[in-house]
Amino acid sequence: MMDSLPLLLDGLLNTVSLAVLALLVSAVAGHVALSMRLSPLMALRALSRVYVSLMRGTPALVQLFVLFFSLPLIGAGGHPILAAVLAIGLNSGAYVSEILRANLLVVSQGQREAALALGMGSVRTWRRIIGPQVWRACLPAFVNEFTIVLKTTPLASVVGVTELAYAGQMVSARTFRQEEVLAVVALCYLLIILPIIVFTRRLEARLHTGDTPLIAGSR
Repeated sequence: MMDSLPLLLDGLLNTVSLAVLALLVSAVAGHVALSMRLSPLMALRALSRVYVSLMRGTPALVQLFVLFFSLPLIGAGGHPILAAVLAIGLNSGAYVSEILRANLLVVSQGQREAALALGMGSVRTWRRIIGPQVWRACLPAFVNEFTIVLKTTPLASVVGVTELAYAGQMVSARTFRQEEVLAVVALCYLLIILPIIVFTRRLEARLHTGDTPLIAGSR
């Protein structure tokens, strides 16, 4: 196990990097899809619905293969981690969009009308009034979505990314010590997730999230 630690640590770093980058893609895609869904233009609303339905209705593994074999067509081939980040992030972004859209109900219509009366634009209204309330209400669901994204990262191994689970398989095949290796891999995942859960619970208590009605959770 000591000889195999460098490989496991490398897989752990790849997993963390993949999860963080995928979460950034997820956040951007989710907010863009929500903006399109709320747009007065029918074409944008339809495009947002198609994106959400496609991401939620097809397996993430299929989406990963489609992106992996499509990226060379635009000159971005040979980067399996890019395909994995985009596939996992875009898949998660559809769920983030729906979480945000459902929790928009925590902001009353009166607050929106007051912002309009004060001459605040849509971006400023979202940044100053709507966004903080919606993000606070979505916090538990966002943490749940992060754990799902983290546990989805092993899919990257099918396109050649040596993440934590795949590194554990390589060590198991070499040492024939499956129980010990899998225990270490599971412990690594817990060491990533548990501190974030503890931090989020403290943040929820500080922000008094319990006083805000939570409209929707994650998948």
